[in-house]
Amino acid sequence: MSLIELKDLTLGYDNQVVLKNININIEDNDFICVVGPNGSGKSTLIKGILGLIKPISGKVIYNNLKQNFIGYMPQETLVDKNFPASVYEIVLSGTLNNVNFYTKKEKDNALHNLKILGIEKLKDKNFCDLSGGERQKVLLARSLCATSKLLILDEPSNNLDSKSKKDLYNTIIKLNKNNITIIMITHDLDHDNLIGNKILSLREDEIFFGSTKEFVRRIHHE
Repeated sequence: MSLIELKDLTLGYDNQVVLKNININIEDNDFICVVGPNGSGKSTLIKGILGLIKPISGKVIYNNLKQNFIGYMPQETLVDKNFPASVYEIVLSGTLNNVNFYTKKEKDNALHNLKILGIEKLKDKNFCDLSGGERQKVLLARSLCATSKLLILDEPSNNLDSKSKKDLYNTIIKLNKNNITIIMITHDLDHDNLIGNKILSLREDEIFFGSTKEFVRRIHHE
């Protein structure tokens, strides 16, 4: 079942086109890795899906998915590492897209997502005292509080060592296996780290959307 359809979607800023005539379906339980060089439009695409910018032409169609029920995990650089808040407070704040104040339901959901990611023991720690890998899991738990269907992750493995990256990727794969659709921007083109089932590759000369297997075959034959 299609969650989101991009139909003849053209995006840009001040009528300056960045992406043109994108036509893809994001299916329930997909795991899509979005790749491409800097300036290729990866972040612009995400802003279009999130409704942060309006299409120049074409449309984004949401099927059985409310726009504000999309979980979004920005790059860590957009979150102040020294923000004086506990892990639990940061995770709980992920519900603010959907409610105006916290009820028992939101508080229980925050605790549930901490447990899903195996970081419930960090609940009362200050966010700034965590390691890079721990911070990324906290931000992932925060984004989970906004959704039960779709997570958008913007380069979640940035600045992580190889062990922390592998641990984070294993966690994301588990979420996908538990019926969370994933869209993940990544610069990591090592085929072992293209962990999704589909690739959206954005280039000036070509847009590819298809299976990871086919994408890897193509790049090894270029």
